[in-house]
This record gives sequence, structure tokens and C-alpha cells, in this order.
Amino acid sequence: TLVSPTDPCLNGGFWMGTACLCPPNMDGPRCEFGATTINLTAELGPFVTMMARVTNRDFSEDMRDTSSPGHRRFAEEFSRTVRPRGWDLLGPPSPNPIPPSRGSVVVNYRVQLRPLPGNASLEHRALELLAVANAASQPHNCSTSADGLCFTATSARAARAATLPLNATELCRRYAPANFSRFYFPYRTANGLLCVTNCTLNVPGSFDCHRG
Repeated sequence: TLVSPTDPCLNGGFWMGTACLCPPNMDGPRCEFGATTINLTAELGPFVTMMARVTNRDFSEDMRDTSSPGHRRFAEEFSRTVRPRGWDLLGPPSPNPIPPSRGSVVVNYRVQLRPLPGNASLEHRALELLAVANAASQPHNCSTSADGLCFTATSARAARAATLPLNATELCRRYAPANFSRFYFPYRTANGLLCVTNCTLNVPGSFDCHRG
């Protein structure tokens, strides 16, 4: 792959001026590697689908395209915002406009639930997450140029994963980066399903690939 001196990123990465913003499941300074581990636990366990309204970012049309720099920048910023709350996001958040206004952004995102006791209510857990989201502290400055997102969670809906339409190997091939999919294979743990390669540490048959 040819690399521009002004944009050194590979495999769909976007140059941010000081570093590459990589697509999902790509890694490395120039997005030259597939991620060592892809977590597909979301396909097996319960999760909560949440919606939030971000009030200090403007929706742009390129956010509709998941491969666009605008979409990836927003998804990364939103993920950084909710990560300190201890949530495990399942896949990148999906920004959408708020009709008819173009001034704010609606975000759909999924939060993985830890294993629940047999008598636990998924719906009750969803309401708890909604309350936690709205009780979290917001930036003091909620202007569009502020560092940090101001948002209000508007809904939460719990769901259990449906029966998998593919076997675990096919599922890994679907989620792995296209250029690297043949190197991934499923690895089940006590808590879920991972897609790994022979370069993934601490799995049977792995070895040190020296970042290559």
C-alpha cells in the first residue's frame, strides 16, 4: 500500500495531525496491524441499547458514513467520554441527527452487561444504567468548542443476544479486518467469545510475533 508523506495511515486509518485514528479492530502507529484480540462477547450475552443526545456537537452529513473521518472522530470522542464510567461499549457508537434540528447529535450505543444472577431483571438493569448516565458530571463548558461532550441519555432497552446465525469461526471472519480475516480463530473463555490470532498472548499455540 502506498503511503502519503502527509497521511501515513494504512487500512482506512485517518491522520489526526499527530497520530492515526484507526478503524475498528485495527491497531499500530499506522493502523498496519489487525487487533490482537476482537471481543465478540456481545454476540452471546445480554446488553443494553442506549440512546443519548449530545448537545455541544453539530451533526455533519459525513457522520452517516461509518468509514468517514467525521464519524470516527466523533465515535472516538464519545467512547472516551463514557469509558471512565466503567462501561464496556459493544462496537462503535452510531451518531444520527435529531430531526428537524441539525445542531445536536443523537447517539445509539450498546453497553455490555456483566453476568447477572438468575433472578435479575434486565429491564431494571437498563433503568439503572440510564440513571447513572444522567447522574454523571458534565463539563462546565458545554460550548461546541469545549473539550468533552455534554449529553443526556434518553432511553435504554435491555436485550438478550439472539441465536447466532453463524458458527464461531465464521463470526470471527466477519468481524475481523478484511485483509487479516484468515488469521483469526475463535477462543472461548469463561465469560465470552474472543477472536484471536497466533500472535495473541496467553492463548494456546501463541508465539511472539514482534509486532509483525
